[in-house]
Amino acid sequence: MNTHRHALLTLLAVSAVLAGCTGPQVSDYAQEHPTLRLDRYFDGRILAHGIFQNRGGEVVRRFTVVMDCHWQGNQGVLDEVFSYSDGTTSRRVWRLTKHEGGRYTGRADDVVGEAVGQESGNAFRWGYTLRLPVDGKEYEVQFDDWMFLVDERVMLNRATMSKFGITLGEVLLSFTKE
Repeated sequence: MNTHRHALLTLLAVSAVLAGCTGPQVSDYAQEHPTLRLDRYFDGRILAHGIFQNRGGEVVRRFTVVMDCHWQGNQGVLDEVFSYSDGTTSRRVWRLTKHEGGRYTGRADDVVGEAVGQESGNAFRWGYTLRLPVDGKEYEVQFDDWMFLVDERVMLNRATMSKFGITLGEVLLSFTKE
């Protein structure tokens, strides 16, 4: 049984690595406009509307986010307040650092370790592990988060949530800068 379980886990891990190598790269969007500068877009008040879809495509959660964002030099704070359709609320405060070459790192209380991101053209790709509470338990899930600037006010975001390389669902968001 242990040999079978080990073989299955190895197969899943190899599949996840191979799947990660085949998708688009943020550099593929280098020539796209308008050019996204994350520290400029996430400066001020942002309103977002979103949904979470499970891996079968069913919308299982709707929400809005009000973000108050500010930067001082290369350090930014994104204070997010989530309001869910079931009446619950939550808050996440990101502390971001802008690095040379369009790279960003970030931390938040429910993020395991450090988030790492890269902007290029009109796109930003952000990867991190989130501690997600579900029915009184916490699970560590990985997010592959893509943002695309549509115009100076609107940005679209698609994030894939996975565990052990298996997709659990997707978050779709529309940001509007006030």
